[in-house]
Amino acid sequence: MNFRPRMREEPEINLIPFIDVLLVVLIFLMLTTTYSKFTEMQLRLPVADAQAQRDYPKEVIVAVSSDGRYMVNKVAVEGRSVDAVAGALNDAARAGRDSVVIISADAATPHQSVITVMEAARRSGLSQITFATQSSAQAGAR
Repeated sequence: MNFRPRMREEPEINLIPFIDVLLVVLIFLMLTTTYSKFTEMQLRLPVADAQAQRDYPKEVIVAVSSDGRYMVNKVAVEGRSVDAVAGALNDAARAGRDSVVIISADAATPHQSVITVMEAARRSGLSQITFATQSSAQAGAR
C-alpha cells in the first residue's frame, strides 16, 4: 500500500482557443458591417449637363416650389394631396397615357413633394416621367 500523499494537478485554462474564436468573430463583423455616413453628405440638386430640352407635343409640366406647392401646366393645384395632383394631371394629359410628365422641382423642394407627383402620375396611368434640370454653366452664372 502506498500511503504517500499524491500531488494534485491544478487545472489550467487555455486561453489561446478562446482568443482565436474571438478574432474570427471580430474579423467576420468587420467584413460584414457597412459604414454609411448620410449626415456628412451635402447635396445641391438639380444640376445636369444634358442636351437642350426637346419640345414634347404631349408634355405635362409639373412645377413644384420649395414650400411644396404644385402647378400643372402653369395652373395652380388646390391642395397638396396625391389625389389633387392626380386630378390635375388627368385634366392636363391631352394625349392620355402617352403624355410625358416633366417634373420641374426647385432645388430646395422636399423629397416627399417630388414623390407625391410621381405617385399621382402613377395613379393617373402616366408612366413616362422625366426631370427638368439646369446645366452647370447656368447654375454657376447665378
